[in-house]
Amino acid sequence: MYFNSIALTTALLAGSSMAEILWDGRFTDTSAAEINKWSWENQVGAYQYYIHGSGATTDYVNISPDYVNPADASSSDGVRITVDGTSSWNGQTMMRTELIPSTKAAINKGKKFYHFSLKRAAENAPDAKAEHQVAFFESHFTELKYGIDGSDGKLQWMTDGKAQFDMDFDADVWHNVAYGIDFDANTVEFYHSTGADELVSKAGPLSASVSSDGADWHVGVLKFSQTKEDWFFSSVYIEDGELTTAISGPSDDLTPKVSSSAAPVSSSTIATVSSSQAAVVTTSSSVAAAEPTSVVAPLSSPSSAVPTTLQTMTLPTSPNSSVSAIVATTSASAAAPSSTDDAGCAVEYVYA
Repeated sequence: MYFNSIALTTALLAGSSMAEILWDGRFTDTSAAEINKWSWENQVGAYQYYIHGSGATTDYVNISPDYVNPADASSSDGVRITVDGTSSWNGQTMMRTELIPSTKAAINKGKKFYHFSLKRAAENAPDAKAEHQVAFFESHFTELKYGIDGSDGKLQWMTDGKAQFDMDFDADVWHNVAYGIDFDANTVEFYHSTGADELVSKAGPLSASVSSDGADWHVGVLKFSQTKEDWFFSSVYIEDGELTTAISGPSDDLTPKVSSSAAPVSSSTIATVSSSQAAVVTTSSSVAAAEPTSVVAPLSSPSSAVPTTLQTMTLPTSPNSSVSAIVATTSASAAAPSSTDDAGCAVEYVYA
């Protein structure tokens, strides 16, 4: 008796997140020290910090557990970004305090999801009569704006200067946001929720003049007034693969480490075996040529048609490459297989 190995592989992967964090800007005590030490000569940490006023770092950027989105169990801290009358950068008339991702990852290629949570407080509240550009790209193909004409005190999502979605901007309400940016298709989608609710698509995908050099996403605020304001950010990261809607981000123990440049797996390479073995082995041609060492775990029972536990591990293939093995087994403990031929397992190999 035979079963459909393609269906089993599909079921396995559908039950897991294929998300990968390419750049992690979630704040910690360590990142606070790094931001304070950052300079062009000493580019440490996750962020570039050069767009700010002439005062001390703590005049503009403060990291603390008091500023984290409480719905995000994966982040220990959030950041309070202050913009005031001293926040002139290079003599500009607008006031600015901004952090920029510092990474060599391909955050400006393919389809990416730019995540962050944002709120304001009643104290040092934003001036609703002055324009604010928030979490924007240099070309402004996607951004949030506040205080622009006709916004009625709402926070607005914009593409190429056009308002596409608006939100009430009440004090102490966390707004969770993801920009779904397809750098190849030149489209942008907007995902949003408040509090602990999961992200939901609110607009798009919409055509936009998508452009980025990978070092021009501004996590912070540019504004056209000199009042003192505090803006709070949390849960900042950039994701490849599928969108994670949970506010805590991808689950580490269920996230296969798959490179966005990994070769797609062809259905023609899937091997069908008997249900008594309950095994699926999927390989791309490049992986097959590398002949990775097989590491498998048997199912606890031949009648277990669909595995219930997903594990990931890395298998060396050469000094310069590795393979990620996604191993699905039943939740029950199982003895080690006597050989790789008669082990009941489900394994997919893809380049990491």
